[in-house]
Amino acid sequence: MNAVDGKIALRSGNVDMTHGGGGRAMADLIRDLFRRHLHNPILDQGNDAALFSVPEGRLVMSTDGHVISPIFFPGGDIGSLAVHGTLNDVAMSGARPLYLTAGFILEEGYPLADLERIVMSMARAAKEAGVPVVTGDTKVVEKGKGDGVFITTTGLGVVPEGVHVSAERAAPGQAILLSGTIGDHGVAILSKRENLEFETEILSDSAALHGLVAEMVAAVPGIAVLRDPTRGGVAATLNEIARTANVGMILDEAAIPMKPDVSAACELLGLDPLYVANEGKLLALCAAEDADRLLEAMRGHPLGAEAAIIGTVTEDPANLVQMKTGFGGTRVVDWLAGEQLPRIC
Repeated sequence: MNAVDGKIALRSGNVDMTHGGGGRAMADLIRDLFRRHLHNPILDQGNDAALFSVPEGRLVMSTDGHVISPIFFPGGDIGSLAVHGTLNDVAMSGARPLYLTAGFILEEGYPLADLERIVMSMARAAKEAGVPVVTGDTKVVEKGKGDGVFITTTGLGVVPEGVHVSAERAAPGQAILLSGTIGDHGVAILSKRENLEFETEILSDSAALHGLVAEMVAAVPGIAVLRDPTRGGVAATLNEIARTANVGMILDEAAIPMKPDVSAACELLGLDPLYVANEGKLLALCAAEDADRLLEAMRGHPLGAEAAIIGTVTEDPANLVQMKTGFGGTRVVDWLAGEQLPRIC
């Protein structure tokens, strides 16, 4: 039974095709689950489109689809990840996120209790970030044509006056900063997926970074580039920036922060941590003379406590990202060939 006394049976019911059919069952699902947990004055308008005011300035918009497997993982789940991932994409323009939208693709037969757990996590993440989900959509597909839950989120933000952040602004001589340890998210996902056990549980670093970005921009308004190294990790992100700006980069392996457990797991599994996904870290490029000030601002925020200067932008028509290794040599950190970890976000 999916309804008891006119209410959705969240503890015992499952998603069925009527929940996407536009009738009473769909209205009850929206009322008893989505609006119950995500409610805010704009969403509670109950219209097909959200009506809101925005401050003056340049607007930023980003859309991201989330198809992660497993849906629940150490340190988070698809709900909180959907909020964090889109907020971070907006924040990487130096913007202050304002609003979120959410679209759910549900598979017939998915437990309503698990769906509620996801929505509650999403609501908690949005509340902690101070950015409401103001409109959304729900669709149901037949059993076997989905994988439980897919979520697409869109974020809207505004860029403060005087802030101009873009990959094309990378230039020789700039410092490269990283906000913390790498590889946490990808290894957390893999450990859950493959039932791997380590001495201590490795947690995803999934987090909303716009508070950290705001403090960074306040300290150094001239930040040139911000990026969150998600799919493809630090390596793919820096290669993308280098190609966009027609520059090269030199990294210092010893300066790149990494948890010992993550390092050991990557070595055991044959993974290069530079290519492993992160969901709560960022890379920043700024003028060399601003690097120490920016580093201090980053370390003053909880999400940047382990920040480090990890390299320098160079002149290089080949756009190579290279790294000085612990053995005294240099190796090329090339684009990822294939995909190390599928469906990590």
